[in-house]
Amino acid sequence: MTNEREFLEGYDPGAYAPVAVTVDVVALTIRDARLHVLLVERGGHPFTGWRALPGGFVRDETLDGAALRELAEETGLRPGEDDLDRVHLEQLRSYGNPGRDPRMRVVSVAYLAFAPSLPDPRAGGDASGAFWVPVDEAGELAFDHAAILADALDRARAKLEYTPLATAFVGDEFTIGELRAVYAAVWGEELHAGNFHRKVLSVPGFVESTGETAARGGERGGPKARLYRAGDARLLHPALLRPAREDGIR
Repeated sequence: MTNEREFLEGYDPGAYAPVAVTVDVVALTIRDARLHVLLVERGGHPFTGWRALPGGFVRDETLDGAALRELAEETGLRPGEDDLDRVHLEQLRSYGNPGRDPRMRVVSVAYLAFAPSLPDPRAGGDASGAFWVPVDEAGELAFDHAAILADALDRARAKLEYTPLATAFVGDEFTIGELRAVYAAVWGEELHAGNFHRKVLSVPGFVESTGETAARGGERGGPKARLYRAGDARLLHPALLRPAREDGIR
């Protein structure tokens, strides 16, 4: 039986370029009816003073664990204590173009973190500052983080088309108008109230009526709005396509 020594015979570690693995986290939340991304100000080289996505080198941990650790460092949330488990976290994709990091060959596994009402950030790790920034004001970012952010926005916007994720950003009971505000913030465009209302109610299992109306009244001082709760659907069929995508399909 071949042993480890035979496998390593003739292996020279110095003959191979160093490669490191990092995680970068695109954390999105809605504040003041606008979609925001969590950014940090880098406190060390390279790109000292630049804005960047929170992230860092993977330690002796899983990739998911590294992403959760980085998110916790910048938000102060802790699993099981501050309900970090309510954050929707999914792996986005990997980025490994040569030269993306001037220090060495670095492959980054990017994650999308999506949650309502995330707290004010606090700088952790090697960051000198952390802040929520409207996604359309993110500006130039360190490394290839602008491209990662763009990919994450595409993913988040698509998730709202095909899944009921938007219901996590409203209360247990909500009006269609409140749900529409979530879609408008994430998609970055105004939505026709009547068309949106009709589309939501046409998707089986997306929402269900509570039989009650909102005590706070309807939109624009009109009649009281009906209250809904999230249904049992896990995928939306038919999907709620963005207006621009609908126009392209016609």
